Amino acid sequence: MVFASTPEFVDLAGGLDFTPLRTTRNANTGVAQNTVQDAESARRLAEFLDATRRGAVPALLAQTTHRRADVLAAPEEVLADLAALHERLRPDWYLVDQLNYAVTLALHTLGLPFASFCPGHPTYLVTRDDQFFGLPQLWPSAVAPGDLAELREATRLTDLRFTELFADFVARHAPDRPAPRRAFALTSPHAAVLNYPRFPWLPPLPREPELVFLGHCTEPDRLDDDRLARVRDRRVVLVALGTFLSARDDVLRTAVTGALAVPDVLVVVAAGARVEALADLAAHPRVLLEAEVPQRALLPHVAAIVHHGGNNTFTEALEAGVPALVLPFSSDQFCVAHDAERSGAGVVLDPNTLTAPLVETALRGLLAVGATPRLRTLRDEVRAAGPDRGAAVLAGTMDRALAPRGT
Repeated sequence: MVFASTPEFVDLAGGLDFTPLRTTRNANTGVAQNTVQDAESARRLAEFLDATRRGAVPALLAQTTHRRADVLAAPEEVLADLAALHERLRPDWYLVDQLNYAVTLALHTLGLPFASFCPGHPTYLVTRDDQFFGLPQLWPSAVAPGDLAELREATRLTDLRFTELFADFVARHAPDRPAPRRAFALTSPHAAVLNYPRFPWLPPLPREPELVFLGHCTEPDRLDDDRLARVRDRRVVLVALGTFLSARDDVLRTAVTGALAVPDVLVVVAAGARVEALADLAAHPRVLLEAEVPQRALLPHVAAIVHHGGNNTFTEALEAGVPALVLPFSSDQFCVAHDAERSGAGVVLDPNTLTAPLVETALRGLLAVGATPRLRTLRDEVRAAGPDRGAAVLAGTMDRALAPRGT
């Protein structure tokens, strides 16, 4: 097996062979504000963060506007690189990130067999004609988005723009290949892997391809001795807002202040690039503040987590059976927050109307109840799925799909 990605992610290859393949202008590894980006990407990140302060719809509008302007990063180069890679390695099939549209388009254009991996909410697999990528199909009760007409029109225009470009690209490079009916609906015809539980209330998903729900992608990880000594026998609240949103130090500050109002709680904070801005909080004896924390290793020692509704953090918390306070800002986080609320995995608050007393009340409730029977059942179901089972199902699906007829 070969892992192909940008050089910044070589450490993720594990025991796999690695080959470099650059498919985007950005390389957000770890903390977004600390990565090397061109001036335009840095400007858009600043615009996005400013939009999150104005609420859900402004944040989503900024994202779809940037997406439409950015479109695809060097698709001809990606096509040429993939063709060369295939000629050199001759893989039986590929597994590609659903959100890496340049690679998906190249694989479709070359007619190469692939499975899709959906790293976000399952609704990223666009199905119905009234669904648009970037327009959430689910909302938590704490976030009132208001009139969605402007966002619906903006996401529709982005959908049209991408679809036109996809069709033109295929027509120029492989006129015998079918043009995708909709760009954001271009998914493997064989299998789509979802890093998510199979909740019964999910909106309609594609009838094809076969859907493989992993539940989670967490691997066992051990906390180092120093950190273990600091959190052992403590009631730990982890505050982590993810790669981009750790830049919202106003929300981090409010969350930490509210958590400290709960007696005897140790607050561990992943502050990203905002460590200096929150240095006064780090002086508190019940605060451990770092740029990055080993989240997967820490979660088994955590009593509650405050997070942004990112897919990885949500599913990692589910696997650990840790109740959550979810503060969604953008993207699919509103859908994830809805599912956390509905499944009993946590409670949701609007990050832009957040106050320390609201955080305190929410955390007191989560800590008083702990892992409820409902959450423990969900934890067990998520663990029973898991990446090992999902990989076996995916391999079997692709073997059957690509086997010569009659065998």
